[in-house]
Amino acid sequence: MSNTSRWVIEPTHSLVEFTVRHMMIANVKGRFSEVEGEVIGDPHDLTGATIQVSINTASVDTRVADRDNHLRSADFFDSENYPQMTFKSTKITKTGEGEYRIDGELTIRDVTNPITLEATFEGAGKDPWGGERAGFSAKGKLNRKDYGLTWNAALETGGVLVSDEVKINIEVELLKQE
Repeated sequence: MSNTSRWVIEPTHSLVEFTVRHMMIANVKGRFSEVEGEVIGDPHDLTGATIQVSINTASVDTRVADRDNHLRSADFFDSENYPQMTFKSTKITKTGEGEYRIDGELTIRDVTNPITLEATFEGAGKDPWGGERAGFSAKGKLNRKDYGLTWNAALETGGVLVSDEVKINIEVELLKQE
């Protein structure tokens, strides 16, 4: 499996989730259920690879319908006008055995900023149907205000309803394309 190939995200075995602080006391998690993308490269050595990912912003799911609808609104993702957020790698650096720093550009609501993800190669192998698969996990964080996601509410005890920092957690299974 050590050659440059096209690998696509297998959405039923992949997860893109985020965590924000709520009322400065609790963590609230959400995820995006519609994620697609590809890696062109060798999963055993990502340093020469390119990664492109597209996420449907309307697929946000926090397990609370009212909150999901608010996140789809113009206060946050404005899914009607900006249906996709995208990530494109710009540089991948090996930081250890199976460990990588992935620098890239994240675009949300037509605002593009650099972001860094710390990624781990989880393994690769043949599936029961003769295909080849590879797995990665990654994490990072961003300031949502950098993307124009500025809505918030002040708390009477001080502080704000929603943190500016958003933590990102990604689990991806890739399927090699012939």
